[in-house]
Amino acid sequence: MRRLFNLVSGAAALVTAVAFGGGTYAQEAPKSIKVGYVTSLSGPQAAGAMLTTVPNYRLWIDEVNKAGGLMLKKYGKRIPVEAIEIDDGSKNEDMVRMVEKLMAVDKVDIVLSPWGTGPNLQAAPTFAKYGYPQIMGTAGSDKLEELVQKFPTMVWLLGKPGEQVKSLVDMMADLKKQGKINDAVAVFVVQHPFGQEYSSSLRPQLASAGFKIVYDTNYPFPPKDLSTEIKAAKAANPDTMIALSYPPDTFMLTEQAAANDFNPKIKFLGVGVAFPSYKGKFGDKVNGIFGLGGWDPNGPGMQDYFARHKALPANKGAEADRWASSSTYAGLQMLQQAIERVGEIDRAKIMQEIKTGTFKTVAGDLKLDGNRDKAAWHIGQWQGGEFYAVAPANRSGAKAPLIK
Repeated sequence: MRRLFNLVSGAAALVTAVAFGGGTYAQEAPKSIKVGYVTSLSGPQAAGAMLTTVPNYRLWIDEVNKAGGLMLKKYGKRIPVEAIEIDDGSKNEDMVRMVEKLMAVDKVDIVLSPWGTGPNLQAAPTFAKYGYPQIMGTAGSDKLEELVQKFPTMVWLLGKPGEQVKSLVDMMADLKKQGKINDAVAVFVVQHPFGQEYSSSLRPQLASAGFKIVYDTNYPFPPKDLSTEIKAAKAANPDTMIALSYPPDTFMLTEQAAANDFNPKIKFLGVGVAFPSYKGKFGDKVNGIFGLGGWDPNGPGMQDYFARHKALPANKGAEADRWASSSTYAGLQMLQQAIERVGEIDRAKIMQEIKTGTFKTVAGDLKLDGNRDKAAWHIGQWQGGEFYAVAPANRSGAKAPLIK
């Protein structure tokens, strides 16, 4: 499904021509800057895309046009954005073909990345082939340096899985040293590429830090029931539960752990913990639970961003998630600043500015190192009804973890 949004604000139409020297640059300007994206508006990937990616794309486009458009110095004026939103139905092969059509046939000016690690990896060759910046707020890989060498237009704004696991294990090791937890750990791993990648880092790091896995299970995706596994883990009496889980099982494990009174001192689950719907379902029971990612709600402009995200009519009052939403929006702020510094739609120059510049964002000052944000949050915890970042602990805005 292809949707063309007339997101051109009235203010943009009132921008007058600006003359320089004897040339009227506004007369040569395009009527709009075409920004396209292909992502999952339907199908099994839509839950993530419609929570994190699409709301932020729509918000940014709306805000750019309310300001009159993107300022292009080449024409001496602001140019409104024309958004092209395409549903891939959660079919990644179709997504790649649609992305290539936007670039090769439709010749759109900017293409925004799809949702998720898998789709972005599949789309990377196409972005690199046509030289479009691929700014990813929802993807991570331990092989990102190798991938950037191969596909130099990739930009990574989330932490590497191995780094996230290290932050978790380092936090646990510190708590063990303080005598707050013992060395027994129960591990749950979803049979999915996500679970495989994270578990390959987790097990050796736990062993190196002196932890013992007293219960270890791999379960199918999506799971039908995990109560048997929860009961077995409880019988092993660990102080720590680590679930490398995806949203359906994150919710299921949380619900069934509560139903079976399984309450280890550290309860860490994977994707989904940072979702507003997670707190919406479990209420105060989320407090104390750890998960991937995190955010600093007191960061520069973060509360205002949060309010604008909810207020946009297209978002229907939905809150931003407490992890990849702010990374996604920060990436759009970086893109906008890079475009306006370059002053024209020259993708090679824009990519170079993205790689080398420093940008003001809701995530703080953002400067890439090797096409990635090395300061990305790794681990968060629900405390007092809010999901705060707790690691890296040395980053400004990090909260200390709370243990029962």
